[in-house]
Amino acid sequence: MDERGAFARTFCSRDFESHGLNGTISQCSISVNERKNTLRGMHYQKNPYAEAKLVRCSRGIIYDVIVDLRYDSSTFKQWASVEISDENRKMVYIPEGFAHGFQTLTDDTEVIYHMSQFYSPSHADGFRWNDPSFKIKWPSENLVISLKDQNYPDFKSS
Repeated sequence: MDERGAFARTFCSRDFESHGLNGTISQCSISVNERKNTLRGMHYQKNPYAEAKLVRCSRGIIYDVIVDLRYDSSTFKQWASVEISDENRKMVYIPEGFAHGFQTLTDDTEVIYHMSQFYSPSHADGFRWNDPSFKIKWPSENLVISLKDQNYPDFKSS
């Protein structure tokens, strides 16, 4: 940090790989959300296009949620959340085999995604944001949500 501002490296594949993480970036996307309480999720891609994601909130604040969908994992079907914002500058790494979703906590929010796989519509899947088997605690239920996300079924683990 100096009189000009700051400079930071936000990604280095060598650093990720040295920690056993997927360091491939095949696609970058941006989500622009006009209204507070916009919910996007819960999304994932099935094999062979399962993807790792690196998520950053570049404007506003989001409540970010991940769910472990790896059948052989000791944390299968458990979820975790974190608040990320342009001010705290946190990034979330989401491994392959996890579902992802977020709820905006402010108007005019922007989220940047880096994915290890290309989007594959035939492998894209999701489950309902309020699936009772997960009991995710969202900040608000007064949502702005797409019909697609609203109409996802509950997760089937078989």
